[in-house]
Amino acid sequence: MKLLYDGKTKAVYELDKDKCVLEFKDDVTGEDGHIDPGSNYVLGKLEGKGKSSLKMSQHFFKLLQEQGVPSHYIDSDLAKNNMVVWKAQTFGHGLEVVCRFKAYGSFLRRYARYAQEFQPLNALVEVTLKDDERGDPLINDESLIQLGLLTDGELETIKALARKVAVIVKNDLASKGLELVDIKFEFGRVGQEIVVIDDISGDNMRVFKDGVQVPPRELSDLVAE
Repeated sequence: MKLLYDGKTKAVYELDKDKCVLEFKDDVTGEDGHIDPGSNYVLGKLEGKGKSSLKMSQHFFKLLQEQGVPSHYIDSDLAKNNMVVWKAQTFGHGLEVVCRFKAYGSFLRRYARYAQEFQPLNALVEVTLKDDERGDPLINDESLIQLGLLTDGELETIKALARKVAVIVKNDLASKGLELVDIKFEFGRVGQEIVVIDDISGDNMRVFKDGVQVPPRELSDLVAE
């Protein structure tokens, strides 16, 4: 298969003209020796982490299918550490859409003068450009539209989908005694439909149990049996 993209935690291969294969890696992101799903830096490798991320993504994409939420997911193979998906067109070079239920991470660093750690947020949605070189800069709604990355209608669709999926994930985690603080999604077009793409794993969310953040691999064991 032709390699299309080699990212921090996944590699993307072309399966045919309509489909791709996502191969999940054992790489973890973080800084200063601490694993952090929100980081843009690869900290190192953790054996079995790729399979754990795939298992969690499989769990949530199947849950979205049950709830009628459109995504690029087709099938997955835990033995091969990969997931088959529909090819999707990204918006620009890619947008990352974050839904926040509590003030934490980069949000708290930006607004520390006005916000308290773990201050409740009402499914607040932020959009950043997928641009590691520039630290995934935050972009506001008007800039997204004036730069031609999204139309008004596409922006509203993406925001609504992000909140809907975030609540689905939040409720599923809550049923297991886990608290979702924030979660990051990517969206794209399959045909004319806007769908959830990439993965939905511990790489893309911050989850706490009894006030302690749960590492991605441990989280997968708690979520996807």
